[in-house]
Amino acid sequence: MIGSGFGGLAAAIRLQARGYRVTVLEKNAAPGGRGAQFRQDGFTFDAGPTIITAPFLFEELWALAGRRMADDIDLRRVSPFYDIVFPDGSVFRECEDPAAMRAEVAKFRPADVAGFESFLKRSGDTYRLGFEGLADQPFDTLMDMAKVAPDLLRFEGWRSVYAVVSRYVKDERLRTAFSFHPLLVGGDPFRASAIYTMITSLMQKMGVHYAMGGMGALVRGLVSLVEGSGGAIRCGAEVDQILVRGGAATGVKLKSGETLEASIVVSNADSAWTYKMLVPPAARRRWTDRKLDRARYSMGLFVWYFGVDRRYEQVPMHTILLGPRYRGLVRDIFKAKTLADDFSLYVYRPTALDPSLAPDGCDSFYVLSPVPNLQGGQDWTKEAEPYRKTVERALEGRLLPELSSAIVTSRMATPLDFRDRLNSLHGAGFGLEAILTQSAWFRPHNRSEDVRNLFLVGAGTHPGAGLPGVLSSAKVLDKVVPHASVFV
Repeated sequence: MIGSGFGGLAAAIRLQARGYRVTVLEKNAAPGGRGAQFRQDGFTFDAGPTIITAPFLFEELWALAGRRMADDIDLRRVSPFYDIVFPDGSVFRECEDPAAMRAEVAKFRPADVAGFESFLKRSGDTYRLGFEGLADQPFDTLMDMAKVAPDLLRFEGWRSVYAVVSRYVKDERLRTAFSFHPLLVGGDPFRASAIYTMITSLMQKMGVHYAMGGMGALVRGLVSLVEGSGGAIRCGAEVDQILVRGGAATGVKLKSGETLEASIVVSNADSAWTYKMLVPPAARRRWTDRKLDRARYSMGLFVWYFGVDRRYEQVPMHTILLGPRYRGLVRDIFKAKTLADDFSLYVYRPTALDPSLAPDGCDSFYVLSPVPNLQGGQDWTKEAEPYRKTVERALEGRLLPELSSAIVTSRMATPLDFRDRLNSLHGAGFGLEAILTQSAWFRPHNRSEDVRNLFLVGAGTHPGAGLPGVLSSAKVLDKVVPHASVFV
């Protein structure tokens, strides 16, 4: 197993339940991938994912290992889900209470309540197709794609999320509130398939959850399942090449020069990186350098982690601070790939629920800003600190008064970190961009099209990014990886 992100750890547990002896190889000093956690000056920070929306997928993993998740993980429901703060000062509060949601919509435009209810029904139908029906199904052949084509047509999968939302609500702020979700999985709301409207229903049906101790608690729990079932996790073990003989994966060679033989190889690394950097060019027919160079990649991410010496009790766990532009900013990030002067921010304050992540009387924060990936040519060694200062001023003016004098620890991550630490091609935050022509059969398959006995999990393969997506990608392996007894 290459990589110990959530997809890799989930795949390891599922493979062990089917008789495999698994070794997980992790480049970095600690497991977790994008879901890693770090500590600094008494503060604890989740490096990547912050929202759990399909806890049953985790519960399945504990059950496969013969344990109960509730015995290891203290999972709490978060409600309301988040606040969206618009430039005019208005606030939309997303929650799971239907009556409260109707009231929120009515605050902005009473005439949009009926449209919102119709949109929610459509989102539910799309959720049943896209998540319940297809998320854990392999797309190995064109016939697999042809089978779902009528449903994609019925749900207008060729239209964008924003275009579909705009048919149901007319207030531009509400259109933003119900269309921004593709950004959570690396997609452009103005280009991502309308299938992603299912995210609204996913949250409504499953809720938003938080694991006490942060995402690191989940990583530690999954690691204990892997090791408790006889698996091994080796950190500081970066894979240099996937070994291929006779068209089949036979093991890996590490950067150290060590060679490990294997019956199968599963890569939780970025799918584009896997093919471009790990699979020998001679073994690739579909995922050639030319095809990968012409693919479209998700945006980059600028993340600022900081701790303060006070409590901002008025700030909820999840806040989205929108800038003055929506369509224009998204265009700058995805198409022009320019670093704009304005931005929108996601603010995560886990200490609103979990004070253990900071010293007494303090708060821990994580602020994320979508930015161009490295194809934009920005020099983040020079841009990072000025950008952070601009973000700090915006936060101080809109959400966190006197912030500059309260900061006691600080750390940043830029697209350079995603490239260098996480081996993500072009420093893309979510791998390949979430568009229809890079989804399902068009995405790198869970069972490699180019190399036998090579399998892929994680954000870069089907069904895509986000915790439900990467956990579902591991679930697909149950259908495409033969039982271990085949290789005995």
